[in-house]
Amino acid sequence: MSALPDFEALAIFAKVAEFQSFARAASELKLSKPTISKAVTRLEQRLGATLFNRTSRKLALTEAGQRLLARAGAMLAEGEAAESEALCQSQSPRGLLRIAAPMSFGVMHIAPLLPLFFRAYPEVSVDLHLSDELVDIVGEGYDGAIRVAALPDSSLLARRLCGMKLYLLASAAYIKAHGRPKHPLHLSEHLGLTYSYQLRQGAWSFRKKDGEVATVRPNGPLRVNNGEAMLPSILGGIGIGILPDFIAKDAIAKKQVEILLPEWSLQEGAVYWLTPPGGPKPQRVIAMGDFLAKMFGKKKG
Repeated sequence: MSALPDFEALAIFAKVAEFQSFARAASELKLSKPTISKAVTRLEQRLGATLFNRTSRKLALTEAGQRLLARAGAMLAEGEAAESEALCQSQSPRGLLRIAAPMSFGVMHIAPLLPLFFRAYPEVSVDLHLSDELVDIVGEGYDGAIRVAALPDSSLLARRLCGMKLYLLASAAYIKAHGRPKHPLHLSEHLGLTYSYQLRQGAWSFRKKDGEVATVRPNGPLRVNNGEAMLPSILGGIGIGILPDFIAKDAIAKKQVEILLPEWSLQEGAVYWLTPPGGPKPQRVIAMGDFLAKMFGKKKG
């Protein structure tokens, strides 16, 4: 006997017993009558017992068939229920949605949207994991993730939600004490505050409209794994740092910081909704992607 039961034959047997007819079972299952007959014969040979007494006019369960029917019928009903539940979940948004998002962006821009999402999709629950670390979406079992970055090549499916500008910033106190850099290469002479999860670790890359490019590796007293945690040291005049618009915009508006080298652009990032590759997505995942695209589509960037 093989390791697994012959589930197909058991299910076919249960249908034949239900209709007391090979022909009706074949019609119900959309299979040929020979396929139905072979499945039952295969099951009888496997079990070493006759399951039906067959005549030209009548089909009746044997004692062995009657004993098997209770379990085979229950198995078929459970299988149909499981398939129905899975189909229902794939057709309407429901179930648990595991999402990863950067800490500050998640707190400031994802969490405030969740009440709207829950009202629109009351049968979906969300497990929101907040961390600036680039989690392994597939390996750690996430349904999707928010990334704020210049997206690298990846097998993950990416949906751009909106742009996200990056700024090179310093306070007036820092500029007074250390001077204002005139070229990106001058930054090697300054105190640079860096972000741990930067895609190009330890390098700042700039491009001018005329095509000139420059890359510098800053050196300074602070390296952090959260962009928001860098802001106080920039405001305090400790060094120069790069921050995204959603963290820096208030400080820029209040003139607490100055945008340096405005004629040079940093590699612009964007906000992405990432999902694992392959296969149809559950409706809850599709619903979240569409919801985020709609909400962030209203934002500039």
